Amino acid sequence: MKNGTIDFYNSTNLKSYNLDAIMKYQLSMLDRLDVFTRRHSENVANLVCRICEYLHYKKPFTIHATICAYLHDIGKLFIPKEILNKPGALTEEEYEIMKTHTTLGYEMCMKDLKLRPYAEGALYHHEALNGSGYPNGLTKKDIPYIAQIIRVADEYDAIVTKRQYTTHINISETLKELIKDAQPTDYIKTVALDSLKENYKVGKINAKALKALFKVVIDDTLYEISCVMEYIDYLAEQIKRLEKIEKYALKSQKTKKEKEKQYYQEGMKMLFSNGENFDNYEKILSEYREAIILRQDVKEKLYEEIKIIKKLRI
Repeated sequence: MKNGTIDFYNSTNLKSYNLDAIMKYQLSMLDRLDVFTRRHSENVANLVCRICEYLHYKKPFTIHATICAYLHDIGKLFIPKEILNKPGALTEEEYEIMKTHTTLGYEMCMKDLKLRPYAEGALYHHEALNGSGYPNGLTKKDIPYIAQIIRVADEYDAIVTKRQYTTHINISETLKELIKDAQPTDYIKTVALDSLKENYKVGKINAKALKALFKVVIDDTLYEISCVMEYIDYLAEQIKRLEKIEKYALKSQKTKKEKEKQYYQEGMKMLFSNGENFDNYEKILSEYREAIILRQDVKEKLYEEIKIIKKLRI
């Protein structure tokens, strides 16, 4: 914790399933993806696993859903790199090509006996409960529940990545965006009248899974708070050490006896850490004091963020 940085997601729960051993072959498929898609797939799997835990699903379902989540974007292997990695907005034609990653991933999984059980994640993760999704415009009753969970996790991580979050401060703004997707919209689709009547009161994403995601995000925010507090403790120790050096320096300056001056300077040397010396310790002490004030402010903002999330309603 010497640099004060954290992993954005706390994957403690994910590791508890020992999924690496269970998913050795499935995980090997991710090695063929570009680094950004692979990281996204890992994040989505992390979130899906933990959402399932909060929804109290049994271990076999949770493991199956997690593997489906790992493989949900496997079809992006077949998307041209110039489209997949395009920094700006896609053209309509490019977007249509990008959308084919769902069917391409499904076909890949169906051709491989080891991947076939997890094909539903690849095919259905962009379907929407109100029929506005793709590739088939399915509605709630026809979308596998696992895919509904994956969609919630997928959208969350996509927004987090796009906005380049490195802290959970203001993460509630992302959750508010997802709440909009969980609520009914004015979207009108050419479907049979009975289907239209059945789905006009639902949004795009599963509200139950989204509520569970709120709890996951609170957990991750608390995890970040614990990391910040650990870093604050580290900074406090360094400040205490450097302030002792500062006291020795003052005593060295005040004394007229050369022997005492050498004694205090030797004491300073013993307290110096890597890269510190007589010329820069004051600057480092000042930086640590500024850093601890900044981290304390971050801690308070994170606690405030949790209060906001707890008040959110779908």
